[in-house]
Amino acid sequence: MYAKLHEIVGNKIIAVLNDDVDILKLQKLANNKQPTIEIGFSDSRSISTDQRKKIYALIGEISEWSGYMIDKEAPGIMKWQYLTETGKKIFSLSNCTMTQANSYLSWLLDFCFDNDVPFKTKTWDMLPNDYAMQYRCLKHRRCCICGRNADIAHVETVGMGRNRREIDHSRFYFMALCRTHHTEQHKIGIMTFLERYHIKPVKLDADDRKQLRIGG
Repeated sequence: MYAKLHEIVGNKIIAVLNDDVDILKLQKLANNKQPTIEIGFSDSRSISTDQRKKIYALIGEISEWSGYMIDKEAPGIMKWQYLTETGKKIFSLSNCTMTQANSYLSWLLDFCFDNDVPFKTKTWDMLPNDYAMQYRCLKHRRCCICGRNADIAHVETVGMGRNRREIDHSRFYFMALCRTHHTEQHKIGIMTFLERYHIKPVKLDADDRKQLRIGG
């Protein structure tokens, strides 16, 4: 069933359905409880050249790591696995929406991180430097600059001699840095470091810190 968005007021959505709704039938399907609906917004924008380039770059890395032939095997195998795991509808990289492309790109990134697929510097440099990517680097302990194995770095320095278990981590911003870049950060200063690499560290709530195994 589809609907046209009429108005959004705060966290309330008013939409006009294309068809009439049988409320009694809905309640019966929901076991006489208040029915829950799932909302998805249609994205009419087509996949961008930049998205397509990033997707094929990641598939190229997966192809070299796995031994699949990039032109014949890897694209089809990765798309099939994505569709199987997510339950998404079949799509084409020639004309899918930006939303579909972003979903597939995120899944490919997670696949690479989960399976420790190595990245070439050129591929890593073209990946997005946004909140989702920063979180993904923290989760997988990958340096947000070069992709090497990393530790969790506080933007505000914790300081020598302080007990990390007693630190209020809710006050800090975080990023994942390898030893080389972590040392550079301390050497040149945090603001110079962030400006040099155009990094936006992320602040984490209690649930995020628990998921990422960051104490406090």
